[in-house]
Amino acid sequence: MNSKLILASGSPRRKELLSLYTTDFEIHVSDFDESAVTADTPARLVEKLARGKCLAVAARHPGDLVLGCDTVVDVNGEVFGKPHSVEDAKRMLRALSGATHQVHTGVCVSDGAQTKSFVDSCRVTFFPISEEEIERYTATKEPYDKAGAYAIQGRAALWLDRIEGDYYTIMGLPVSRTVRLIEQF
Repeated sequence: MNSKLILASGSPRRKELLSLYTTDFEIHVSDFDESAVTADTPARLVEKLARGKCLAVAARHPGDLVLGCDTVVDVNGEVFGKPHSVEDAKRMLRALSGATHQVHTGVCVSDGAQTKSFVDSCRVTFFPISEEEIERYTATKEPYDKAGAYAIQGRAALWLDRIEGDYYTIMGLPVSRTVRLIEQF
């Protein structure tokens, strides 16, 4: 790879995970407008969002290799993005309590000449979460910049019953599949 690698995300978790592969990359947060994007499934939505973010940054950095990502929590087809308020976070956590949901992370890589993307999905099952724990958790900063209002690598680890799929997909960057995609360029 002769071009510069750019991560089109301000997520500290994605930065940390990409650093497992290389520390030789720059961060340029995308200004892509996500509000107009629609799709018939949460998995297709997340791929469109990742592609939009990637291509928005790639347009400003011709010849460089750009990595764009997006993650959503899917509860029976309903998309849980980042919570907009404390009440929204509580609503999401109540829906996740004692239930299985899916997490989809879309990944897109472009060098300007070609663009490739994929979606990785993971099934996550939580034990029941008490109302007191929901109150304590939503009083912290942790849930508010994360899809589904939880950080699997944070306090939500206490609620985890089981995972089917790639743990890093839940954190927002399926590392092994992403590296394999980058290495195709």
